[in-house]
Formats: sequence, structure tokens, C-alpha cells
Amino acid sequence: MSLTEVNSARLAGKTAAPGWTPALGALFALLAWIGVWYWQTLSGMVAIWARSDTFAHGFVVAPIALWLVWRARDALLRESPAPAPWVLLPALLLGTIWLAGDLVAANAATQFAVVGMIIAAVVAVLGRVAAAVIAFPLAFLFFAVPVGEFMMPTLMEGTATVTIYGLQLSGIPVYRQGLTFVIPSGNWSVVEACSGVRYLIASLMVGSLFAYLNYVSLRRRLIFFAVSALVPIVANWVRAYLIVMLGHLSGNRLAAGVDHLVYGWLFFGIVIAAMFYIGTRWSEDPPALEAPAALANAAAPAVGRLVMVVIAMAAIVVLPRVLAERIQAVDGAAPVDLAIPQNLGKAGEWASSDVIPVFQPAYRDYAALGHRVYRNGSDEVGVYVAYYRGQGYGRKMISSVNALLKSQDPDWIAVEKSTGTVDSGSEGRQVRVFQLQQPGQSDAVREGIEVWQWYWLGGKTTVSDLTAKVDLAMARFAGQADDSAIIVLYAAKGGRPTGEILSQFVREAGSDLDRLLAATRDRR
Repeated sequence: MSLTEVNSARLAGKTAAPGWTPALGALFALLAWIGVWYWQTLSGMVAIWARSDTFAHGFVVAPIALWLVWRARDALLRESPAPAPWVLLPALLLGTIWLAGDLVAANAATQFAVVGMIIAAVVAVLGRVAAAVIAFPLAFLFFAVPVGEFMMPTLMEGTATVTIYGLQLSGIPVYRQGLTFVIPSGNWSVVEACSGVRYLIASLMVGSLFAYLNYVSLRRRLIFFAVSALVPIVANWVRAYLIVMLGHLSGNRLAAGVDHLVYGWLFFGIVIAAMFYIGTRWSEDPPALEAPAALANAAAPAVGRLVMVVIAMAAIVVLPRVLAERIQAVDGAAPVDLAIPQNLGKAGEWASSDVIPVFQPAYRDYAALGHRVYRNGSDEVGVYVAYYRGQGYGRKMISSVNALLKSQDPDWIAVEKSTGTVDSGSEGRQVRVFQLQQPGQSDAVREGIEVWQWYWLGGKTTVSDLTAKVDLAMARFAGQADDSAIIVLYAAKGGRPTGEILSQFVREAGSDLDRLLAATRDRR
């Protein structure tokens, strides 16, 4: 039975199935229990809603979900609550996910897990049949989790590519430098606000709600949800192109300042309104409902089973918090002694130079930092090591704001990014490769720098953020410290190919860096 059917044809009977009074009391108590133990995670979500316009919609998610449940109350009360012990296994998995996320300070993981626990508590107390009546309102709660910024780089790259292609088709010459491009009338950049992630998240939330309220068949709901994901992406491409064209044709009198954001939201509103208007043409009328069967003789659920499920669920809720406190008792606050040597290489062929580094990565919140320039003949390599220990929500190596370049960096632009494997002497080592140039610099000018970057995790190396997060979580599970580091090598262009210089440095001095980091880890 769908909630749309319930809304369209109110049930004739108002009598509730037996068992709802103890079930609701147990459910409210269990939800309050989750709130007490995971208040920090929940308040963290609210803090993100308050400071980020991208996730401000989180404030209305819970009220909308409650309204949807109230809307379905007649159908819900027809079903007798039947506690579901099988839900304890998914709840235990969610607790494990929260624990892993908390150990590496991954907000998205912990927040998804807590919302999942809330949903699991509802299903555990009410049972599969009753919970199915409010399945969409429960799933809708996941929109409260402030996640989606990981899509920004991809969306920004797509917006820049499509905009430039559209300008070229319009006969306007374009010179591109990463996410910045130059046309005869001025310079333009695709920044975070231009990624379209706000449009996408808003469209997905409102689109799913629209589909649920206007369609009955799962097929139509899924199609409209897919359209809700595609339309804002394409609309953002068109918006970006039109804004640049408007600024170009008006001599940058229009759409060149803050007003281009206003135009953007106005355009997005028109597009979404049109999408909903077209969507209503395929709205479905719910079928009439049969009158409910008599509920007076329905068997009441066993109170003992309800009590057992609630107690077990309450214990599962507490377990991850207790384990987290014990694991985090491992001393992670010891000061870090990172001693960058004067010479590297078997024969000390790479000697520390007094040259001022030409590049300063934007990583932050590290426990210790080492930054030197090494010279071997005419070759120079910058070595940057950011060491992390005792990581938490306020200081962590991998986060959305901890990056090689800060947003809208005034000194450097990444014009090319890739991943490769280099010979480190004993084995291959994966590295992220960045080609950086200064803003406004022509491709014909062979200047700039090549940057190699990777993570060091207690002896292992990787370039994957996800792998690094998993490895850190596994180390914490094992009761080990979270010592890790970001290694950045760079060489200036202009002489010998930078790739050759960096490759030689990794072969000759890469093992020295590994030993340096291992020794730093062991000095506790």
C-alpha cells in the first residue's frame, strides 16, 4: 500500500491495531537513547546546515518526513506492530560503520550511520510490514546528511569544459588554464559556487518528494528521480554559458559580479519549475482503497518480544561509543619529532640547499612539517612532508578542505592532473602528478612546476583517499596510532624534463624518506 493511495482515499475505519501504545512508547525511548549517545554527531550535522548554504535544506528534512508519516497515519495504524529481531544485524553493521568513521573523523560515514540507526530503530520496533508503509519518509531522512561536496571537482571540470566548448561554437576565442579561461572581454573562473552541486542536491531532494507524491508506480518515480539528477547538471552548464555570454555581450556590465549568482538561481528556479510542470502531465491517480477489515480481534504483539528487541537495540547503540572511547585512549598526543636530514641518497648526492621554495602546498592542521629544497648538480627538488598524529574532527589529514592548492589560489593553477607509477628503487610507487602554472601564463612558456604527491600510512603508501581512510581506520581498530603523512615533491620546469628529475630523486632518495617517516613514528 502506497502513501499516495492513503492520501487520496482516506480509510473508513479509525480504529488502530492493538499494540501501538507500548510500541510508540518504546520507539520514542529508543530514539531518545540514540540522541543522547550520538548527540555530537547529530549536532555536527546541524552545525553544517547552519554554516553552509549548500546543506541548509537539512533543517526541513525531518519536518517533511514527520509530515509524510502523519499523512500516512491511517494506513500505518491499520498494521499491528511486530518487533523485528533481524534488524539487530543491520544495526550492528551501522554501529561498526559509525565506529570506523569516528576513528578517522569521517563526518559523512558517522552521520549516515546515525541516520541509519534511527531508521533501524523504527523498523526494529514496528516491524517490516508497518515500516513499509512509511518507507519513503524514513529513507527521506538521509537527505539530512550533509554530503555531496566530493562531487565538486568533477562538476566544476564538466562545467568549465562545456562552457568553453559552447563559447568556441559561438565563435569566441578561448584560452583555457585549468578551471580559468580567458576570452577577449575578460577572465572567468569556475569556482565552487559554479559547480552546480547546490542545484543538484536541491533538485534530488525536491524531485524525489515530487515523484513520491505524484506517482504510484515505482517505474515513474525512478524515472523522475533520474531526471531530477540530470536536469540540474545540464541546466548548470547552460547557466554558466549564458552568464559568460551575457557578460561578454554587455561589456561585463551584466553578470560579471555577484549578480551572476542571482541570475543563476533565477534560471535554476525556472528550469525546475518547468520540470515539475511537465512532470505533472504524467501524474497518476491512486486506486480506491477497500474498507479496512475489523481490527478488534487482531492479536496484540508480545510485549516480551518488544522488550527484548528494545534492550538489544539499546545495547547495540551504546557498543560503538564504548569501543571508540577505549580505542581512542591510545596515546596520540605525543609531540612529533620530524627531523628532515641535510642530505639524502646513498652517497648524500642530494644536498640541502638554501634556495627559497617556489611552492608552498596548502595542507594544514599537521602535527609537524618539514620543507627543504635539495640539489644534485643543476637539478633541484622541493621536498614537503606534512606529518599527522592524533587526528580527529578538528585535525585530520584527509578532508574536503585539506588540499594541495587552496581554492582560487592566486599563485598557481593546476592545468593537468594524472596518476602514475614510478620506480622507487625496490618497487613501483603510485604518485599523483600535477602540472602547475602561474595564472595568465601561456602554454608556450615552459615555466611552472611538476608536482608529485602521495600518502604514507605507517609504512605503506597510496594515492587513494578512500584507501588511506580505510587503512587508518584498520590501524585504529587494531589499537595502533594513526601516524601518517603527506609527501609532496616538486621540480621547476625550464631545464631537464621535470619527470626525469623527480624519477631520479625517488629512486635515489625515496627509501630515505620512508626511513625518516618510520623513525618519526617510532620516536614516541
